[in-house]
Amino acid sequence: MRLRIDLIARLTAEEKPDILCLQETKAADPVFPFDALRAMGWRHIHAAGMKGYNGVAILSKRPFAGTEVREWCGKADARHASVTLRGGIEIHNFYVPAGGDVPDPERNDKFAHKLRFLDEVTAWFTARRRPGNRFILVGDLNIAPLEADVWSHNTSEH
Repeated sequence: MRLRIDLIARLTAEEKPDILCLQETKAADPVFPFDALRAMGWRHIHAAGMKGYNGVAILSKRPFAGTEVREWCGKADARHASVTLRGGIEIHNFYVPAGGDVPDPERNDKFAHKLRFLDEVTAWFTARRRPGNRFILVGDLNIAPLEADVWSHNTSEH
């Protein structure tokens, strides 16, 4: 995030989005570049970060009516931040665990964690589903049905 701040500045200037959701910010909250982002016009920022990996942030030109950080699978690993906009629309920004190369929860703890994560998130959203609730879910979902859907299905090549 801090190394790519110029890319965010360019995207902000060229595309002029009202809201920008970031994943893998790799910046704990004390070193998150709040000042640089506010200088670009992002007046409202909600970040959940940690040193070295993970981290999500929601940048907005519109004010937040509320913010929340949720943890999943008993881990404080900065994978979900949400905001509520005026009018009640919730934006949920996720960084879903990648799961590793072996899609077998018995042989791969990372894949087992990914499945638990997705099960918990699905159950949570299902329980909250009611008429009138409006959710937007975005993020790095790390879900691709076919190997052809990703640049390389072998994460050891990245």
